[in-house]
Parts: sequence; C-alpha cells; structure tokens
Amino acid sequence: MKLSQLFTKTIKEAPADETAVNAQLLIRGGFIYKEMAGVYSYLPLSLRVMKKIENIIRKEMNDIGGIEMKTSVLQNKEIWEKSNRWSDEVVDSWFKTKIKNGSEAGLSFTNEEAYSNILKQYVNSYKDLPIYPYDFKEIFRNETRSRSGILRGREFYWKAMYSFSKNEKEHIEFYGKATEAYRKIFNHVGIGGRTYLTYASGGTFSRFSHEFQTICDAGEDTIYISKNDYRKGLKMEPGRAAINKEIFTDDVKKDLNLGDDFEEEKAIEVGNIFTLGTRFSEPFDLNYIDEEGSKNYVFMGSYGIGLSRLMGTVVEVSHDDRGIIWPENIAPFRVHLVSFSENEKAGELYNALVKKGIEVLYDDREDKSAGEKFADADLIGCPIRLVVSKKTLEKDSVELKLRSEEEFKLVKLAEVVDFIK
Repeated sequence: MKLSQLFTKTIKEAPADETAVNAQLLIRGGFIYKEMAGVYSYLPLSLRVMKKIENIIRKEMNDIGGIEMKTSVLQNKEIWEKSNRWSDEVVDSWFKTKIKNGSEAGLSFTNEEAYSNILKQYVNSYKDLPIYPYDFKEIFRNETRSRSGILRGREFYWKAMYSFSKNEKEHIEFYGKATEAYRKIFNHVGIGGRTYLTYASGGTFSRFSHEFQTICDAGEDTIYISKNDYRKGLKMEPGRAAINKEIFTDDVKKDLNLGDDFEEEKAIEVGNIFTLGTRFSEPFDLNYIDEEGSKNYVFMGSYGIGLSRLMGTVVEVSHDDRGIIWPENIAPFRVHLVSFSENEKAGELYNALVKKGIEVLYDDREDKSAGEKFADADLIGCPIRLVVSKKTLEKDSVELKLRSEEEFKLVKLAEVVDFIK
C-alpha cells in the first residue's frame, strides 16, 4: 500500500480526553477513530492488525476441533428469560432496543444462551457430542463509565468458543487443549512471555475460573505471582502460580497448597476460560441420551478472547516514546519503505517486495520532510524500515533498521528482497 493512497493521517497530539496509551497511539497513528466514549471505528491499518489476530485465533481454535459459525447480535428476550439474565437487576450492562412490533430485543453482551438454544435443536444422542462451536462478533456492554481506550469499550470485537461435552471428564480433557491453544495465541501475538494463566473467581458457574493476565502497568487488575515453581496442588502445568487479587485469600492459598511467597503485579486480562457445567444446559433442556438410554444434561465450557482488547494490550506493552512497536506476526505491514526524492528506485523495490509476498507500506509522499517521514514510521511501528535516498543509492544500497532497535545497516539493493524474505 502506498501512503499517498491512504486517506488516514497521523497526528502529533492525541485528543485531550484520551488518557490511555493504547488509544493515544492508535489515534495518533491513524489506526482508530473515536466515535464516542467507549466506541471506536477501526481504520485500514488497525483492521489489518485485527484480521491477523483473528486468523491466528481461528487457526488455533480449528486445530483443537473448533467449528466456526456466526451468531446473531440481536438477541431474543424470551431466550434470556429462561436463564434469568434478561432482567437489568441481574445483568446491568444490557443494551436493549424496541422492535416495531412492540417486542424487545437485546444486543449481545455474551453468548451462552444463544449457543445453548441453538444446540438444543441439534443434540439428541451421545453420538452428537462433543461439539466445539465458536464465532467472531461485535459485543455490546452498557458500561457506566468507559475507560482505558479500547481495553474496555461499550462496543468491541471478540471470539467466543463454547464446548458441549458428554460429561465433566470429557470437558476437562478439552479444557486442557483450550488452555494450550490460548498459550500459543498469546505467544504468536508477542505477549506470551509476560502472560500468566491465573486463578480467578468462577462467579456463579464454579469456584474457580482461569484468566490469562498480561503484566502491564496500565492494567486494571492486580494479580499475585508466586516466586517459586509449584508442581503440586495445581490444576495447570508446572510453573509459577498466579492468582487474581479478588480471590487471593488464605483459604484459597491451602486449597491450592501454595505458600506465601507472592509478588503483586498490575495486569490486563486478555482471555478467560470457564467451566460452566450444566448452568446453561438445564434452562434450555439441552440434553442427550447416553449409551444406556439415560438422559443427561450437556456439560459446557466457555472460552473468550477480546480481539480489540488484545490489540490494545499489545500496544500498551510494546511501545516507546516515539510510537508503537508491533510484533511481526500482527504488524499492519512487515516493511515500512521510505523514499527521499528517489521514487523511481523505491518504486522498483516496492514492486519487487510485493511480488515476493512481503507486505509493504510505501511512503511515497513528496511533500513531507525526512523528519516527518521518520516520525510517522516510528509512530506506525512496522517491524522493518527501509530507506531509499541519494546517499544510500551512491553505495548501491538501502538503509535497513528494525523498529525495536536503534542501529541501522546498509544492505545491497540487489540483496534486500532476499535478505528480508
């Protein structure tokens, strides 16, 4: 893509009412546009990032048996009344609307009821299970106070998977696979090294759930991480135990056979997995007949990731005072090509890179200074910057610099495509 054809523009200062780093940098870089508090439009650059995150998640979900589908945003009041979650006294974050026939509908804030109601139509026998459907969709939550940029919005994009198993044993086996798939996702997007599988409250579903929490000073949550490697008493792989502050009590620490050597950290929740049991299968009479002819309720689990929240988290933990530093797997473009009055040679290089399947953002603008072009490249944050100028061409080379490093090197023009490839 040529920057001269991109309608978005970078800006020097973020809106005064944006205090979150993720929103400041994404707005300044031309990634997102703020419609109102907690609501953002995703512009071309950020959509490329989101699609890459989506494809990473899709692959990992498919690899563990997930089946992608698409559920409706508009939700039937009668369906949610079955689980007692339509009332504003029970769930206070609904967005609801009137239909012209006088009935009410809600805008999805989660998907348990929707999936349970759909699966009821198709599950009859033990031969129909297990099933692992998932979808990507917009979710709406009527937050009293929107904050933290795209980390906590009133409208956001997420992936939700639900497991429908014959029994708890079958569920636990899949739960482990989902846990590992989530680890792979966070590794792929560049935050795996600072993301912990954390014990949290299971709410009304179970005593414990698991959250994936990424260490970050901008985090709204507080977690405690063990200093030592605990290998007993944990329903997780050996490693440093992590517990959300809200359940960090002495009785939770004997139950889990943990000591007292914990460090407090601020963190951002980037994913969660729940054991739902029969909490949502019973209200919908979602059952199956087993091998002996007995009726059993389907055993369920829930696995969520907010994609927009994940993108905002990456920005929070991967930036400097000049702009964003995108991990290579989710960068909007791999290469940011800058031309200084050498558009003919730069254009040839651009075409050669694109022909080899390398994603390039080409700054071909002729009305911008070197300082402006470098500032924009740092703000947008693509992993590799290439510079074509009279000075570099005198040495038959281009300047190559990684966004994450300060030093640059000269690479021969004839070798740069293969060098990057």
